Amino acid sequence: MTGSASEGHDLTDLDLVARWKGGDQRAATRLVERHAEAVTRFVRSLGARQEIEDVVQETFVRAFGSIDGFRGESSLRTWLFTIARRLVLDHRRSDRRRGEQVGVHDADVRTEFDALDAVLADETEQRMRAAVDRLTPTQREVFVLRVGEGMSYKEIADSVGTTEGAARVHYHNAMRAIKELLDD
Repeated sequence: MTGSASEGHDLTDLDLVARWKGGDQRAATRLVERHAEAVTRFVRSLGARQEIEDVVQETFVRAFGSIDGFRGESSLRTWLFTIARRLVLDHRRSDRRRGEQVGVHDADVRTEFDALDAVLADETEQRMRAAVDRLTPTQREVFVLRVGEGMSYKEIADSVGTTEGAARVHYHNAMRAIKELLDD
């Protein structure tokens, strides 16, 4: 690998944003490669179904279209999650106006298991899905961002438009609810 090819992998998101602003199209490609999978998981966790690919694509289109508004006060991923969340909410509002049902389905909760765990995993997966499905939408979002994406409470608060303390409370309540449901 040449120095310039490996260099993109060593750069921070802020470095890549600066390069993109300077006209380096490869920097934008690297940012998409770096964050698209996480944005996809997040959008899926919000209950989006058929429009996932469109929302992810629109997230990056909007992000690059308003990159001058990114101040670096939060991580780029947090900013992308915030954009994606708004887009999902917009899609839901549009669906409601058209009278479509919007909800979270079993296939929306992503889990992975080894083949050796398949027998026990089936029951556990069903119970976990049921427990996550019973969470409030905000608890579900906070839970997925914390557990699935490993985000800090500050990043979660920025993504869902709440305070860091509220994010902690939502996470604590989600964990308590899941534990109670799994203990039954």
